[in-house]
Amino acid sequence: MRTLRSLVLASFAVVVLAAAACSSSAQQPAPAVRVSGDWHGNVEVPNDPIAVGVTFTEDGTATIDIPLQGIADAPLSEVKADQDNVTFALPKVAGNPTYQGKYDKGSDSILGRLTQSGKTFPLNLTHGRVELPPRPQQPRPPFPYKSEDVTYRSGDITIAGTLTEPNTPGTHPAVLLIPGSGAVDRDEEILGHKPFLLLADTLTRAGYVVLRSDKRGVGGTGGDLQDSDYNDLANDIGAGVAFLRGRPEIDGKRIGLLGHSEGGYLAPLYAARPDSGVAFAILMAGPAVPGSDVIQEQTQLILTAQGVQPDVIGKQIGYQSALASVLRVGDLEAARTLAHQYNDSLPADERQSNEAVDASVSIYMQALSNYDPAPALSALRMPVLAFFGSKDLQVPPAQSEGPMRALLAKDPDATVHVFDGLNHLMQPADKGTPDEYAKIQITIDPQVLTYITAWLTQRFPPNG
Repeated sequence: MRTLRSLVLASFAVVVLAAAACSSSAQQPAPAVRVSGDWHGNVEVPNDPIAVGVTFTEDGTATIDIPLQGIADAPLSEVKADQDNVTFALPKVAGNPTYQGKYDKGSDSILGRLTQSGKTFPLNLTHGRVELPPRPQQPRPPFPYKSEDVTYRSGDITIAGTLTEPNTPGTHPAVLLIPGSGAVDRDEEILGHKPFLLLADTLTRAGYVVLRSDKRGVGGTGGDLQDSDYNDLANDIGAGVAFLRGRPEIDGKRIGLLGHSEGGYLAPLYAARPDSGVAFAILMAGPAVPGSDVIQEQTQLILTAQGVQPDVIGKQIGYQSALASVLRVGDLEAARTLAHQYNDSLPADERQSNEAVDASVSIYMQALSNYDPAPALSALRMPVLAFFGSKDLQVPPAQSEGPMRALLAKDPDATVHVFDGLNHLMQPADKGTPDEYAKIQITIDPQVLTYITAWLTQRFPPNG
């Protein structure tokens, strides 16, 4: 899930070029000329080049952008940026990626190589920022509706979001968007795609007020996601619903939830509360089985699709199963010990930093792993739309479609649908693996946007 999973950097890094430069002992070396500004190039991985951008500042620091991996303005370490020695490293990344190059005056470029885990690839940099992959569906102003940045309280924290509202008069039904797992912003931005910006734009143009917000610890929202459990996150949904209900332009009896991935866990969890007042729920790739089962199944499917050896997959699944058992009894300290033991058993170039391992075992991850959606889903008695993509390897329909139908069987208005050929983000996909997400230009297949809008307008017509 981003959502029940974690994307890993592709293999790249720098080899140290032995620069030979002879100078007469009688000559004084010329002052080094600093390299600064924006540079870009491709890590020349065979058959799959990776575009990167590096920005060197006058104060000697630097950042890197890797659009295909959703990395933007990531700080670099060990930075040197003079014309004879351009070096940097990517801290806290497995395989210790490093770069070394040299400015070439004739071509006005930096010629060098990137090395990681003992593998070396050419990376030559030229002036200018790295180009972002095309995102033809991304909404851009001016918008034919109102857009307002808002804040509201949830217990001790402030939640920051964006409210979009049709220009038409009267009261409107409203939709609260709930993103997938991990630290994601109000647009649910992932790998250059902004699915929630697109959904908000689509639904607002159709006549609905839409609220989307930054998750805990992200953007303008306070708190710490890793210290939060599902009760906390469900309360955040309740705070958003209360905020919408307090707006005079919104029909308080027609407020619903749209959750993606983990949001498909949290939307029913809040909607099933007796006092929620939620009118409908839309579950986009929402799981219908416990979190630990989803994590293990997605690992099996993704690694198999990537051609990983069965024994390696088996070791990973075994670790995840053991970790889930420890998390189930609530012993976070024992879970961290197990996580470090597993990390130490990996080849040196695959190990994560101690900080990254600690962060992978938290109250939040415990909540995700332990959550069973069955009670909340089976309690729903409202219009529910649950849909999946047939090529989704993160929340595979083969695992969740059947249980979803069974759990919603007593709901008088429940629709479960599978879109053929779409992945976890509802993009038209080939294999469905996460490494395809950034390369696909489409953010959400238009047929999905049409389907959601038609289902919603049939049951809750704008200004109806």
